[in-house]
Amino acid sequence: MTTTTTTTNTSEFYGVGADIHDTKAPSGPIEQRWDTRKFNAKLVNPANRRKLSVIIVGTGLAGGAAAATLGEAGYHVKSFCYQDSPRRAHSIAAQGGINAAKNYRNDGDSIYRLFYDTVKGGDFRSRESNSYRLAQVSVNIIDQCVAQGVPFAREYGGLLDNRSFGGVQVSRTFYARGQTGQQLLIGAYQALERQVAAGTVEVHTRHEMLELIMVDGRARGIIARNMVTGEIETHTADVVVLATGGYGNVYFLSTNAMGSNTTATWRAHRKGAYFGNPCYTQIHPTCIPVSGDYQSKLTLMSESLRNDGRIWVPKKAGDERPADQIPEDERDYYLERIYPAFGNLVPRDIASRAAKYQCDDGKGVGPGGLGVYLDFADAIARLGLDTVKAKYGNLFDMYAQITGEDPYKTPMRIYPAVHYTMGGLWVDYDLQSNLAGLFVTGEANFSDQGANRLGASALMQGLADGYFVLPNTIANYLADGPFEKISDDHPEVVAAKQAVTDRINTFLSINGTRTVDSYHKELGQIMWEYCGMERTEEGLTKAIGLIRELKADFWKNVKVSGVNEELNQTLERAGRVADFFELGELMCIDALHRRESCGGHFRAESQTEDGEALRHDEEFAYVAAWEFGGDTPILHKEPLEYEYVEMKARSYK
Repeated sequence: MTTTTTTTNTSEFYGVGADIHDTKAPSGPIEQRWDTRKFNAKLVNPANRRKLSVIIVGTGLAGGAAAATLGEAGYHVKSFCYQDSPRRAHSIAAQGGINAAKNYRNDGDSIYRLFYDTVKGGDFRSRESNSYRLAQVSVNIIDQCVAQGVPFAREYGGLLDNRSFGGVQVSRTFYARGQTGQQLLIGAYQALERQVAAGTVEVHTRHEMLELIMVDGRARGIIARNMVTGEIETHTADVVVLATGGYGNVYFLSTNAMGSNTTATWRAHRKGAYFGNPCYTQIHPTCIPVSGDYQSKLTLMSESLRNDGRIWVPKKAGDERPADQIPEDERDYYLERIYPAFGNLVPRDIASRAAKYQCDDGKGVGPGGLGVYLDFADAIARLGLDTVKAKYGNLFDMYAQITGEDPYKTPMRIYPAVHYTMGGLWVDYDLQSNLAGLFVTGEANFSDQGANRLGASALMQGLADGYFVLPNTIANYLADGPFEKISDDHPEVVAAKQAVTDRINTFLSINGTRTVDSYHKELGQIMWEYCGMERTEEGLTKAIGLIRELKADFWKNVKVSGVNEELNQTLERAGRVADFFELGELMCIDALHRRESCGGHFRAESQTEDGEALRHDEEFAYVAAWEFGGDTPILHKEPLEYEYVEMKARSYK
């Protein structure tokens, strides 16, 4: 085995602070911990809820579900999104499905198996208590969504259908063709709009959070910019919830919507909120390959396609024959060959690296050799064309519209792309950050997925947090309220608003020669090259230097046209890219300090003889919770302890 070696004094990039611990997680039998926490948490009686206010930033599955549920409970909720409607949140783009341990197929599934698959899939870098709670709550999510009218796929007899996703050997994924995220979001949206009509929730669309207001050590509000008029607004409340998604767009090209960003969580980080495991990013193996230098985003092809599609490359390097001219015995179904137990349904990190290795060996297909085939010929022959169309038709149509190729006749070409981020703001078992009164839900927090997320678990976590976890845990905090009202002329509020105004004025006054997007694209190229599917000590050290140089040039030479007092998308992007610079640097520092491979974080210096990730549990079995420190962030370690799952090398063979 290759062992980890280091020649760089990585500590020059960061400092080390005291360890951090999750003091809210109960002890005792793991299957009783969530019930124990709910019972021991303080409650707020219905009359007092009407006196309490909650700000929720983000209207995706986590934010929309939380706003609807807390509004229904009687709290006064202010909901914010930068889109023109809550239902345009990026959750709408999720395709393949949502996991739940219902065991409808009677194939051996259970809450414990979903818990085990989640911990193993995360390469033993997630919390046991959080992962078990997620598996428990999953059972309730499906019932909630069916009651809302979400049109899950059903079998001929009317029962809910299931399919498999990567990293598991059972069928537990509920789906609505390739539109699961859209249908789930519509369900949350209609619940949210019901509360808007009832007067418990007020929605602020086209508003972007640009600062967190902290008063006496508590999160008490946000500064937001009206993206249409440019007005800088103050909004205060008793508690703030961030449900703003992930930060994959730090890579410029990703499957995220182009507006997805990190500003809300990064502004909170700069105010003192710890950032957990920022280097844990997920590369999705099933995306349409890059088609040109002017592309601005990538398109996801659902992982559900790996149920029936077979992935292969030519056995011979440099074979440029069309797929239909390559005989069966000259094809390498490499996932089925290397991982016979899981085949094409290995976890995303393993499937992504395997595709990269095939292309690195010259066996890639399509322009530039950056692609592998996803072939449905066998499925069509076995199931029939009509059945395949019924299961995947909208995905096939989308592929045909983008590529101009007919995937029913010619295999799809796919290649890995940045998709999801397991890192995020550090939270305790209650989903509260280390800042009192600041709660973080869904992909915006780090808590449940470890170093790699199983497919179909993002929608599960978002709805679990929004519908079931946060409404129970936030009450424990709000039970100490109502808190003293904060006026707009409070010194901390005035200072936060002035900081936002000064930053905007700085952007508008630089008047350089380079566009914001050119900086973002160059940053993304650095991140993909040195902090993408494979990282090395040398590359990460180089990336930190390159990012710092580019960031310094950005603040001297960026061109932000227009004015603040109008719709100004260049100004919006400038603020987001400025935050991406700082986040990207921290991601590289986190990846550099973690001298092991685990899940989506693959250090080339730490791998087994057959190229699999090699962990070092005795050194790195902890959450890296980073405190903002400018050029020198401070590392706080939260030790990970396993009582119910044995930490061992992952194997899907």
